[in-house]
Amino acid sequence: MKKTLKKRMISATAIAREAEKGKDISRHFTNKGKMMPPAIQRVNLDVTRNMLKELDDAAENLNVSRQAVIKLLVRQALNQHYLAQKAKKVTSD
Repeated sequence: MKKTLKKRMISATAIAREAEKGKDISRHFTNKGKMMPPAIQRVNLDVTRNMLKELDDAAENLNVSRQAVIKLLVRQALNQHYLAQKAKKVTSD
């Protein structure tokens, strides 16, 4: 029976350590992968001071970051929009 060699998996942390030491880490990469665009895109948002205060108050009450509150509220608004669109489509059919 032939013995097959298994490639030893190495963690990203171990590869990073090697790179920090100045070692060649190119053997860990095949260049067969596909570059993916970042999943998150940064945006700027202008809001009034009062709205910012409301967001900060909500964040404090929920014990989360201001960014988390904004994401939550945007997600809720989009869900509501999609449900309204769906209901409008059903009633027009």
